Amino acid sequence: MNQTTLISGASGGIGSACALALARRGDRIAVHCHRHPEAAEALVSRIRDLGGQAGFYRGDLTRQNEVLALCRDIAGDLGPIEVLVNNAGAAGFAQFQDIEESDWDHILDTNLKSAYLLTRAVLPGMIAQKKGCIVNIASMWGQVGGSCEVHYSAAKGGLIAMTKALAKEVGPSGIRVNCVAPGVIDTVMIRDLDENARRALAEETPLRRLGEPRDVAGAVLFLTGEDASFVTGQILGVNGGLII
Repeated sequence: MNQTTLISGASGGIGSACALALARRGDRIAVHCHRHPEAAEALVSRIRDLGGQAGFYRGDLTRQNEVLALCRDIAGDLGPIEVLVNNAGAAGFAQFQDIEESDWDHILDTNLKSAYLLTRAVLPGMIAQKKGCIVNIASMWGQVGGSCEVHYSAAKGGLIAMTKALAKEVGPSGIRVNCVAPGVIDTVMIRDLDENARRALAEETPLRRLGEPRDVAGAVLFLTGEDASFVTGQILGVNGGLII
């Protein structure tokens, strides 16, 4: 589609799958990461090997000055950001009374504040052009809540609410805002589970398998494409029927 797309947290499984899918479509991909530059640089090389255009941009998305600088660099290299995929995130597992304030802040900042700062940075350009597309990557736990993941559920629930409210606000400017809420996806977040736990999760899922990053990427590909031109403010569950 020949548009500039920023994917935050693109060095992970879901982020890299989204980057590859959108690059194959023809998007110019801004690959962001904060802590894993080797993986991000390898992803950029892979996109270029496929004939695509991509660049690697590093920054702490919880700091406004770094976000603004990152967006300026992307615009200078690849053109104004037309698509934003807020994928950066972190998970945590603890009983509520054991969640330290620092852990709460880290989870909320990484999952929710980063999306706020990035979205706030790219919106003026989108509004000026009267077009743009934002996709937030939340979680099914943001829809129904996860035991021992209250901070994570709160952050992802906030992202879902942000999606709905912002879609109403910027729709008149021609900007679409949607959300993908993945279920259990086979990424590093669940790699520590033993085989029995993984099998149990698959058996609990009506489609009888764990999700794969490409499943989420397919949803992002649809929501950022022309086929979804009349879709905004929606939460698309990619969970194999685990929650309905």
